[in-house]
Amino acid sequence: MMSLGRVFIGGALLLLLGNAHAQDGKQIFTQGGSQPGAMPCVACHGPDGLGLPAAGFPRLAGLPAEYVRKQLVDFSSAARSNPVMEPLAKALTEAEIAAVSQAVAALPFPAPATAHRSEMPGNAMQKLALQGAWERQIPACVSCHGPAGAGVGDAFPPLAGQPAAYLSAQLAAWQNGTRHNDPNDLMGHIAKSLTAEEVQGVAHYFASLSPEVKP
Repeated sequence: MMSLGRVFIGGALLLLLGNAHAQDGKQIFTQGGSQPGAMPCVACHGPDGLGLPAAGFPRLAGLPAEYVRKQLVDFSSAARSNPVMEPLAKALTEAEIAAVSQAVAALPFPAPATAHRSEMPGNAMQKLALQGAWERQIPACVSCHGPAGAGVGDAFPPLAGQPAAYLSAQLAAWQNGTRHNDPNDLMGHIAKSLTAEEVQGVAHYFASLSPEVKP
């Protein structure tokens, strides 16, 4: 029978390893990975991970760790195309990808303001985001991405507060087939049904959703 002392030591070692893993992730985020080309995330996504809207760099803070991990793996394999992220992701080891994914998921972020699907849309773009255009087989964005575009699970990331330039660029990538790493190419089918005006309108709508300021 294992002694209480050995149980305690084993538990302490697991805790230390977990803390070291988290610390490694923070270090990768702020200083970069161990291989040449693994640049620090803060260079583009900001010291708080909230992104740089003017440059179109998205928020990473608080995104699901598994979603972030999958995107980095897809960048590394070129399943998701991006001239900046592909070489950076390829320079990270699997362990570093896992560590930095956990680190950014743990970063604090302001929650989006509460919104309800039942509210009356103020314009056509809000209607598309909140109610969809079912006559064209376009579901509401919030059907998958949750109320106010706050995100749902590991497969449907937050839209609220992400830079409009980033959101529109991703919709364009799905339209032209350079991005196709979502479940069952759902976004590819939806994006191809949107007009250029709708792409910009929906992107700006979700970018404009202000986060709730907690007292």
